[in-house]
Amino acid sequence: MNNWFTIDQIDKETYIISEYRHWEETHCYLLNGSESSLLIDTGLGICNIHDKVVKLTDKPVTAVATHIHWDHIGGHKYFPDFYAHEDELNWLSGEFPLTIEQIKGMVVDRCDLPEGYDVNGYEFFQGKPTSVLKDNDVINLGDRCVQIMHTPGHSPGHMCFWEKERGYLFTGDLVYKDTLFAYFPSTDPEAYLNSLERVSAIPVKRVFPAHHTLDIQPEILVRMRDAFRQLQDEGKLHHGSGTFDYGDWAVWL
Repeated sequence: MNNWFTIDQIDKETYIISEYRHWEETHCYLLNGSESSLLIDTGLGICNIHDKVVKLTDKPVTAVATHIHWDHIGGHKYFPDFYAHEDELNWLSGEFPLTIEQIKGMVVDRCDLPEGYDVNGYEFFQGKPTSVLKDNDVINLGDRCVQIMHTPGHSPGHMCFWEKERGYLFTGDLVYKDTLFAYFPSTDPEAYLNSLERVSAIPVKRVFPAHHTLDIQPEILVRMRDAFRQLQDEGKLHHGSGTFDYGDWAVWL
């Protein structure tokens, strides 16, 4: 299981921990500050991400998920100190809208699982956060501050994390190159547009998505916003209207 995670470094204090052996190519981000560290998303939970994190920081680590989906909170079980958005607390206490069997199916979907891994033992993380987050809250790591941006659309409590000083925007499932999912009953296409309006208006220098290629530039924020605006103008920004392809990304409504 040693080759499940891939580690990349953004700068001296910031790391990407990726799971490329699943088709969604999930990325988690470790931000090290002078007093503490923040782990944005904890991945699928197939292998122990904590073992990798402790090699990259000697500070206490708080985990936070961009949203409470199985592929973003799988490693939360290794981090008793974790934060969550107020609008998704019910998903951490038995009200997630998918069954464990459906989740297990997605875990194994197009996945190069580690030898000997038994998906029957997979569990959807449940727990009570040490802190409940809301829009515009700030997480202080000592010499680094990260602002919470409540960006619903993909999910009710979805959050992006904005580090103004470095121009870093960690976008979760709101923005990445591939097919964006906005067709689930728990998604909201109109809210998705509002969230894109918000993130496209800030001076982002680097975009860090939760899935797929890391070769992504801030200009995509404006392109996505404009495409969603056009879908709205055409009366197509609603569930069931189809999949719309824009070249290096698409959206499934």
